[in-house]
Amino acid sequence: MKTELILVGKTTDKHFAAGISDYAGRIAHYMPFCITVIPELKNTRNLTEEQQKTQEGELILKQVQPTDTVVLLDEHGIEMRSVELARWLEQKCATARRLLFVIGGPYGFSQAVYSRANAQLSLSRLTFSHQMVRLVFTEQLYRACTIIRGEPYHHE
Repeated sequence: MKTELILVGKTTDKHFAAGISDYAGRIAHYMPFCITVIPELKNTRNLTEEQQKTQEGELILKQVQPTDTVVLLDEHGIEMRSVELARWLEQKCATARRLLFVIGGPYGFSQAVYSRANAQLSLSRLTFSHQMVRLVFTEQLYRACTIIRGEPYHHE
């Protein structure tokens, strides 16, 4: 199974970017993994939130193939403990061809993206910056990989 993280906009904080890159490299030791960055929209001052979500949604959906399993990182998604995420990921590895995780723009996702999604995950009830969510998620994905392999990274 191929796994991909789709992001709207670059990671601008160099410390977060370094951490994300580090975890992406670690994840790649367990499964094919890549990060796709969709460029931020230009001139968003003239767009409403809905227009911005719609345009970003169109760009996200261009990355999605019909057989993909699409998982949105969304504040309204289900919350899991790390061990639960590992079991969930293990199940997806057995059934999905390509697993896409998507972190949207500042206003979330368009209705079209929600309609295409197969699942929604929440990292916490707390609110994090989009930059931070990227780092936290890549760390959790790496942690899930180590749990699946029974490696000592995670302590329960």
